[in-house]
Amino acid sequence: MALCRIACKSILIYYEKYICKEPCHTSKRTGNIFIQEILHGKETRCYENFRLRKSVFLDLRNDLTDKYGLKPTCGMSVYEELGMFLIICAHCAENRLVQEIFQYSRETIHMHFHSVLKAIGKLARDIIKPHPSYNDGAGDHKPCNQQYLPFFKDCIGTLGSTHVKARLPQGQEIPYIGCKGYPTQNILVVVDFNMCFTFAWVGWEGATHDNRIFGEALRRPELNFSHPSGDKYYLIDA
Repeated sequence: MALCRIACKSILIYYEKYICKEPCHTSKRTGNIFIQEILHGKETRCYENFRLRKSVFLDLRNDLTDKYGLKPTCGMSVYEELGMFLIICAHCAENRLVQEIFQYSRETIHMHFHSVLKAIGKLARDIIKPHPSYNDGAGDHKPCNQQYLPFFKDCIGTLGSTHVKARLPQGQEIPYIGCKGYPTQNILVVVDFNMCFTFAWVGWEGATHDNRIFGEALRRPELNFSHPSGDKYYLIDA
């Protein structure tokens, strides 16, 4: 008799959990409605949510679709995919928050985030590279004041490292905890006088010293580090 009660209870729990589930995302304001409201609303609202102007958002969407293989699915547009990705990256938004905004499940958001990430990775390889004439050091933002120009005459850009917060599986955080006191990844970047990234190397542990990353970039030809030639140089800190 006791065994029968246990079996009935188990069947009831299974039925309530998997067969007769109460819908979780029931808002009439779907993710598509949210995106359309922003794209047809004030410019500042788009920037506050996605950290991009509307024109840049649309251009990025077109590039990812036309050149880098990002495709809509039967239930989600590319606008929604990109919007979810940008909100997560711009605001470090949790999956649960994005579920509420876009009215999709955790698994759906996870899958589409990585679809956009894969396309962004392809885009990055095409745009984060030096201009063919990078060693000339020309650019719209190069100092033209005669007082400072002699100090930047042969400079072709700036090189530096920055720390970005990192989330890691439990037990793998310690190598990434450096002077910031929390897990970060140390990123080496080069920027030219047009304010464009010409080199980026990500993924190093936050505890890694800048000199080691720079030395590795110089030693590994497959990274295509844009070496200055002649008397040219990058401006760096100590």
